Amino acid sequence: MVQPIKSGLLALEDGSVFRGEAFGASATVVGEAVFNTSMTGYQEILTDPSYFGQIVTMTAPQIGNYGVTPEDEESDGPKVRGFVVRDISPLPSNWRSRQSLPDYLLEHGVPGLSGIDTRALTKRLRVHGSLKACLTTEAMEEEEAVRRAREWNGLVGVDYVKEVTCGSVYQWDEPPGMFSVPGTRLAAPAPERARYPVVAFDMGAKRNLFRKLTWHGFDVTVVPADTEAAAVRDLHPGGIFISNGPGDPAAVTYAHKAIAELLPEYPVFGICMGHQIIAHALGADTHKLKFGHRGANQPVKNLETETVSITSQNHGFASDRESLEACGAVVTEWNLNDRTVAGLRHREWPVFSVQYHPEASPGPHDSDPLFDHFYELVAAASR
Repeated sequence: MVQPIKSGLLALEDGSVFRGEAFGASATVVGEAVFNTSMTGYQEILTDPSYFGQIVTMTAPQIGNYGVTPEDEESDGPKVRGFVVRDISPLPSNWRSRQSLPDYLLEHGVPGLSGIDTRALTKRLRVHGSLKACLTTEAMEEEEAVRRAREWNGLVGVDYVKEVTCGSVYQWDEPPGMFSVPGTRLAAPAPERARYPVVAFDMGAKRNLFRKLTWHGFDVTVVPADTEAAAVRDLHPGGIFISNGPGDPAAVTYAHKAIAELLPEYPVFGICMGHQIIAHALGADTHKLKFGHRGANQPVKNLETETVSITSQNHGFASDRESLEACGAVVTEWNLNDRTVAGLRHREWPVFSVQYHPEASPGPHDSDPLFDHFYELVAAASR
């Protein structure tokens, strides 16, 4: 028997409504409507904890073509609130696929919409900025969905890190030889070098970060985001790593305090939320971007080497250049699309960070050498 096509809708706080065909779970969710310009990597996007609290629209016209495989998950399941696409592929074609995307979202309780004019939706978000939204695949009047979108509290001032960080300290024990281009497990040999212990603050980390650190020569101890500086010192690390994560970096005050104590004592490398935490720890400010940077095609220029890298990004907040420079930091990189801060280093301490994802799963890999730079700083400090 042919099942009837079920409808759903996405309502934005400005009163606009987009209707489409429902897939995934039957549910109603509220969150921030954002868009991602990546052509591939939808499973990595769905399971990236940095998307906690967000309803993600993909700008690529067809999503789901290669299905879903457990090896590509960046956490223990989807972290997005909802998922919006132009055309969902119901029949995946890939030897690695274990499940279709609609079945995967159904299993994990995430609602999705297809048949949406994603170009019109993306243009609205670019013009008006990221908007509060309600996505429903249940029976609901448009007025009610708009009301729910408007009543959602939003992301500013909200600590979502506490929702996705690990519950306790643990040792990352996936062997270095497992690192590869995500999913293939056809690993290049890890460098033969001395190994150094690092503590990684889990602000909502992607698994590939820990794979990269391990492959590049680190023994990684992962700690919850609210770990105090004294507890980190007791682990005797050679360096500190601070991961990506969701929500407003200004709200994670406990991390600001701990990192401020540790910055003068250890080599430190931060990415995305970690970059913003370092900014706050130094005494600088962050602000919300109009619609953020989300995609695997973001150009970044290094102001010291004059080189340009294509990077993977996912953030809705940025650090303030003037306050950074007043706090002893040097802005090393900026995003070429809008010249927001994309990297910093401290003038005196072996501390640096970037506002993008050098672990880049599924890609690009232009910024992979940052892990080697961190290794060199840790090695020098350990002599």
